[in-house]
Amino acid sequence: MQLLPLAGNLLPGATVVAPRGDVSEMGAARFFRRLAEGRYDMADLARATDKMKGFVQAHIHADAGVRAAGAGEIYGLGYSNGANILASVMLSAPKLFSRAVLMHPLIPFAPGLQAGLAGREVLITAGRHDPICPPDLTLRLEAYFRSQGATTELEWHEGGHELRPSEVEAARRFLSAVPVTGSSR
Repeated sequence: MQLLPLAGNLLPGATVVAPRGDVSEMGAARFFRRLAEGRYDMADLARATDKMKGFVQAHIHADAGVRAAGAGEIYGLGYSNGANILASVMLSAPKLFSRAVLMHPLIPFAPGLQAGLAGREVLITAGRHDPICPPDLTLRLEAYFRSQGATTELEWHEGGHELRPSEVEAARRFLSAVPVTGSSR
């Protein structure tokens, strides 16, 4: 799914940067290789995480010191494999994004402690019958972020791996809300 048009509609007027994965899986662009459904090539995930982190940092620095001037926040938005790489970048560089929307993420490993996630805001959306991202793994990821001090919100729908209008509306509300540091949603 292409999120570029969606991102522009979620936050009108925001600068949107949309990277594309450099791994092809049956013709689909992905951010990192998998060994099978739900089994990541961890070495390639580490490579892709470093590459994405560098990509985002380069755009921040190239944008006339956006962060230094306090002119804006950096938000992340990803669906499926894009949500997975976004989550991995957050684990590696927790201060890079102020807020993140992870739509149907799957983290099939237990991340280590990451105190830098305190104060970050994360929305996770998922389907209760998602065969690719099982609900128990969604709940585990949400609990992990919460345990590390992130403010979390979880939006469910009754379907599977498809993106539903309720998720888009939840993302719109989440991204346009005034930051609420230190509270739970």
